[in-house]
This record gives sequence, structure tokens and C-alpha cells, in this order.
Amino acid sequence: MDPQLLQLFLNGIAVGSIIALAAVGLTLTYGILRLSNFAHGDFMTLGAYLTLLANTLGVNIWLSMILGAIATIGAFLLSEKLIWSPMRSRRTSPTTLIIISIGLALFLRNGIILVWGGSNQSYNLPVAEALQFGGLRIPQYDLIVTGLAVVAIAALHYLLQNTKIGKAMRAVADDLDLARVAGIKVDRVIFWTWIIAGGLTALGGGMLGLVEAVRPNMGWFLILPMFAAVILGGIGNPYGAIAGAFVIGISQEVSTYFLRTEYKLAVALVIMMLVLLFRPQGLFRGTT
Repeated sequence: MDPQLLQLFLNGIAVGSIIALAAVGLTLTYGILRLSNFAHGDFMTLGAYLTLLANTLGVNIWLSMILGAIATIGAFLLSEKLIWSPMRSRRTSPTTLIIISIGLALFLRNGIILVWGGSNQSYNLPVAEALQFGGLRIPQYDLIVTGLAVVAIAALHYLLQNTKIGKAMRAVADDLDLARVAGIKVDRVIFWTWIIAGGLTALGGGMLGLVEAVRPNMGWFLILPMFAAVILGGIGNPYGAIAGAFVIGISQEVSTYFLRTEYKLAVALVIMMLVLLFRPQGLFRGTT
């Protein structure tokens, strides 16, 4: 294999790891809440900026990512209390919810610009030399990002398969009314859905800040790849979202071997369109 193509493939794994964490949060909120949240990318950006805030105050970057995740979870829960819960009570239509989520995205993005400004910023990190393997050059932070994603995905798998709340979440995603009749506390499931989605999304934002500049539109540029990953993997299926994210991430990076870098997002769009045309249920069974 051409070393340049292999290099792009490895880069795609790191990109896919970041998309995977955010896409899992996005697919969980749809699977359980039936909410297509277009503000998800901007919550990801918020996680990166809250990590930056802690880091600039002298906190270690890894602890900063944890603090940023906790604060972002608080923002998710606040949006649930002020926006999504009242909208569910009023049985608001899905179209209206999408419009509200776009408005929330604009509110978050402009709030970030108001507080931090519109210029690119970066974490206070030591310079790490890339590892050399033959003709391949692997940045150390790409390896860290991939490792963190693997750990987070393994923890999510354990939670979904082996804990009471994880089993309740799967039951609610499969059939909300049946789960309620079975005695599952749906409000508690919703609460934990936001915590898990918020934590993974903020971690994805913090990881993105490790490998590129922190900027107000960083999450917005990933919203299309996130939705493409969710649709490709089967809407509402967290494992499918992870698989879809790696397909999208690798495809985008490898495409730059043949296309100009500016067309990377178009690759995600084309994949999403093809899936919707020929296999709308996705690669795996999603939530109907």
C-alpha cells in the first residue's frame, strides 16, 4: 500500500474516534428522546472551550477535560430542564424541535464568541514529537485520542450491557410505552441519557482540541459527519454510530488522496445520501 494512503488511513482512525464519541451522544438522544439535536456539535465546542478555560487556569489537561465534561453535562441538563422537557409536555412536533435545536446551536456558538472571541486558541500542552514507523508519522496526541475513545467506548458498552440503567435505556429505546408499563422510570432514563451524551460529547470536544485549534465553529463543522455516522450505523443504535463514525472518518481522510481537502465534508454528505437512498435503515438495526 502507498505509504501516503496508509498515513491518511491512520489519520482517519483518530478523526473517527472523535466523531464516534459525539455520534453516540447524538444517537442516544434520538433513540430515547426522539430528538434530532442540531445543537450537538456546538455542545461539543462548549466542551472544548470549558476544557480550555480550566487548562488556562493552570489545571492539568486531563483533569481539565474531566471538569469540562462535568460542566458540559450541566449545560445539557439545563437545556433539558428549560427547553426539551417543556416541549415534550406540549407534544411538540419533530420539525419544531429541529428548529429549536438550530436556534440553540446559534445561541451557544455566539455565546462562545462573546466570551472567548472568534480567534483560534489552543491548550497549554507540551510539544510532542510524532512517532516514526518506517515512512509513517503518527502524532502522539492522535494515539492518545484513539486510546481515550477505546476506553470510553468500552465503558459505554459495559454500562449498556451490565448495569440496570443501561438495560433500562435499551428498553426505552426499543419501546417507550412498553417500558413505562413495565415499571421503568422513564424520567430517570432521560436524566442519565443526557449525562452520558453530555459526557461523551464533551470528551469528544476536548479530544478534538488536542489535535487541532479550539475555535467557535469546530463542532458545527462536525455536525454533518456526526449525522452521517448516525444514519450509516442505524439511527438510535450506539454501536452502529461508532462503526459509522470510523467509516466516515477514514473515508474523509482517505478521500484527500484523490480530492482537495475542502471536499472532505462532501464525502460525508455523499455517504449519507447513498445510505438514505439504498439502505435507509443503516448498516445495523436502528430505532424505528
